[in-house]
Amino acid sequence: MTIHWLEIGAQRLRVAVWPGAHAARPPLLLFNGIGSGVEFLAPLAQALPGVETIAFDIPGAGRSPAPRRPYRLWTMARLVSRMLDQLGYAQVDVLGVSWGGTLAQQFALQNPRRCRRLILVATTHGIPMVPPSLSVLWKFATPRRFNDARYRTRIAGEMYGGALRSRPELIRSLAPVAARVDRRGYLFQQLALVGWSSVPWLPLLRQRTLVMAGRDDPVIPLVNAHLMARLLRCGRLHVHDDGHLFLVSNPAAAGHVVRRFLTAP
Repeated sequence: MTIHWLEIGAQRLRVAVWPGAHAARPPLLLFNGIGSGVEFLAPLAQALPGVETIAFDIPGAGRSPAPRRPYRLWTMARLVSRMLDQLGYAQVDVLGVSWGGTLAQQFALQNPRRCRRLILVATTHGIPMVPPSLSVLWKFATPRRFNDARYRTRIAGEMYGGALRSRPELIRSLAPVAARVDRRGYLFQQLALVGWSSVPWLPLLRQRTLVMAGRDDPVIPLVNAHLMARLLRCGRLHVHDDGHLFLVSNPAAAGHVVRRFLTAP
């Protein structure tokens, strides 16, 4: 991948681009989960050879510096559009995972022509949703799971489900990409979701949309994905026999589904 540093107003953004082989097809723009940098999505990008892929560090996550004040999803979607202007991309396909899936929905709403197809991975429609257990919800309150490797391994099965229940050591493969998380940036990402909901306008989205979910996802229970797929005008659901982190635990299988959706006529 190639790393770019962009200055967009007062915000500095770290952007990664994986080259592709199909110039006629829009690149795939990735929106990351809370607290994660671009390296977290590298396994998925590498499972999509030939697909030009773009990812960036949300302000306050990865290596992009935290913004001076809290923001809303609609302002972040506007920042992303300005980022694409600087990079010279007129149209993109969009994939958002977990927290990034909420931003992906907001971006698709605000950019109906710029966003061709939409992929929502292990994410939510906001209020009202079927929430995780209080135990899982509490572990999201702080970025400790990013900053404490032993704690991350200990809670992996309960937190993320799927393959990590029987093989919690898989979480250690994330060690090189689980950089320390800035507490202010993490808090701002949480605040961006307060009161947010896509339920009223999900049926208005015109993009063909693929909803991908894990059958055993303690963070975003599967019933939420079923509801999103029903609300979407052009949506369909693909369920993986895994947990919240199936993009990381089995990127080849996830990449196959993503590629098939992007290349379908």
